[in-house]
Amino acid sequence: MIAELVAKVGPLWHERHQTKLTSRPRKRAVGAAGAKHRLVFVDRLLATLVHLRHGVTHDVLACWFAVDRSTITRAIGEIRPLLAERGCTISPGVRLRTPAEVIGHLGASGQTGIIDGTEIRVRRPAAGRKDRDTFISGKSKQNAVKSMVLTDQNGRVLFSSPARPGSCADITHARQLGLVKLLADGPVVEILADAGYQGLGAQTGGRVVTPPAPEVQEGRPGPVRGEARATAQGALLTPYPGRARHRPPEELAGSRPSPRPS
Repeated sequence: MIAELVAKVGPLWHERHQTKLTSRPRKRAVGAAGAKHRLVFVDRLLATLVHLRHGVTHDVLACWFAVDRSTITRAIGEIRPLLAERGCTISPGVRLRTPAEVIGHLGASGQTGIIDGTEIRVRRPAAGRKDRDTFISGKSKQNAVKSMVLTDQNGRVLFSSPARPGSCADITHARQLGLVKLLADGPVVEILADAGYQGLGAQTGGRVVTPPAPEVQEGRPGPVRGEARATAQGALLTPYPGRARHRPPEELAGSRPSPRPS
C-alpha cells in the first residue's frame, strides 16, 4: 500500500516542488547544485502517515528521522493536501474527494452516514501570533486542531475535512464545509450525529439525526445556575447520620451572643 502511495503521490509532489522553484527568481545558474533534501519524499510520506494515524508529535518524528522539527512540520504541510486530494477508496476505481461526492454516494447506495469531529493535539502557537487563542479547545482544554470525519454505517471513512483550530465548534465546522446546503438540496440521506450537531436537523429537513434535547416542563424554564446552587446548598444542609449538621447562616446569626458593651 505504501509503495502504491509513493508511485501515485510522488510525481505530484515532485511536480509541485519544481513549480514552486521555477515561480521565484533564480539565485543560481541553471544546473547548479542546490541544497539537498535531508528528508526524502518516502520519509516525508511515512512521517505524515504516522502523524495522522497515531497522533505522534512533530518533535518525536524529528528525533526518529534525525531532522529538525520545522522540517517535519513543513513536510506534513506538503503531503497532507496531496493525500486529501487523493480521496478515499470505496471500490476499485471509485474515489470520494469532496463532501458532495460522499452525500451522492450515500444517497445512491441508501446507506446511513455517521458524522463526528475529532481533535488532534498540536504545539502551542508562537507568542505574538494573532490567532493564537483560537487553537485552545473548549472540550479538551488543550491546543488542538479539529477535523470533521464522515463515515458510512460500517465505520468506513469516506471523507476527512481539512483541519480547523480547536475552538471551532462542530456544528460551525459543518456549516463552513457546506454540509447544510448539500443535505437540504441533495438526495435523501440519513446522517447520525452527536449532540454537538443539534440544530442541523431543523436546517436540513430532519436528515441529520441527533440525540433529543433535555425535556423542559411546560410553563417552567429550565434549571438555571441559581437553582442548581440552591439545590446543592440544600443537599449540604441536610443532616446525615454520624455527621455534624451544617446550620444555615440565619440560625447561626440567632445563636451568637450579644456583643459586650465598651
